[in-house]
Amino acid sequence: MLLERLDASRDLDTVQDDLAAATIIAELLVQLNSVRAPAEMRRLRDVAGAILAEAPDAVRFAGDGEERRLLAVCAARLEELITDPIEDRLLHWDLHYFNVLSTLDGRRWTAIDPKPLSGDSGFELLPALWNRWDDLVRTGDVSGALLRRFDLMTEVLGLDRSQAAMWTLARVLQNAVWDLVRFREPHMSPEHRTIAEVLIDARLA
Repeated sequence: MLLERLDASRDLDTVQDDLAAATIIAELLVQLNSVRAPAEMRRLRDVAGAILAEAPDAVRFAGDGEERRLLAVCAARLEELITDPIEDRLLHWDLHYFNVLSTLDGRRWTAIDPKPLSGDSGFELLPALWNRWDDLVRTGDVSGALLRRFDLMTEVLGLDRSQAAMWTLARVLQNAVWDLVRFREPHMSPEHRTIAEVLIDARLA
């Protein structure tokens, strides 16, 4: 169903300043996540349970001891998170720079291709953290640039940094389950591994 014509040639990858692009994503998430998800929507708690069920296999198939240790930490943080009630915000679940297009008049940005989910806004951050990775590398300080992007997004969204970091580790674990268990990749994504290491080393999770 076509709701609105957008400019397919202008996504957020065309915005030169990566922090400006991340700000736009965060502001869109504020709007999207402000809505309570319908009761029949898929729930993050159920997704989390499925992730944890496959986490032991992901740890077992991990390419080296450090990956296994890292994934075990991610699993432990997710287990902590699901001991408490989980919010019922309407999540996009895949909002990165290529899923945000300009309107034809260039006046505003619109999110596309949602994977609707009911849950906590902290679960939204990973796609915007690892997309446009080259921008982080070009700074010469990946850890510092990554934390600036993370801090910007959590500030705009009004999230608790520690809890958002833990949900981001949960998302790293989810992707590791896909890569290592379902697709039998030899290693977890190097970008996701770096994100998890940076958040843990910064004592955010």
